[in-house]
Amino acid sequence: MSKKPAPVNFEQSLSQLEALVAHMESGELPLEEALRSFERGIQLTRECQSALQAAQHKVQILMQRPEGAAIEDFATDADPDADSNEA
Repeated sequence: MSKKPAPVNFEQSLSQLEALVAHMESGELPLEEALRSFERGIQLTRECQSALQAAQHKVQILMQRPEGAAIEDFATDADPDADSNEA
């Protein structure tokens, strides 16, 4: 049984990434800390990209729906079998 990852808060991740970059640009980090910061920056970048892709997907779904149609669950529209494989 696999757990779904917690939803990414785009604004929070972006803010953390910006702070991390500013700290790294100071040039005052020891090598090991700089490497850890870089690794965290990569993780934050991927989280932001994932959140943006999800938002883009939702917009595409909205644009394809007839006027006035409600969207109950984006995940269901994107992958009808998403929940059926989990047990």
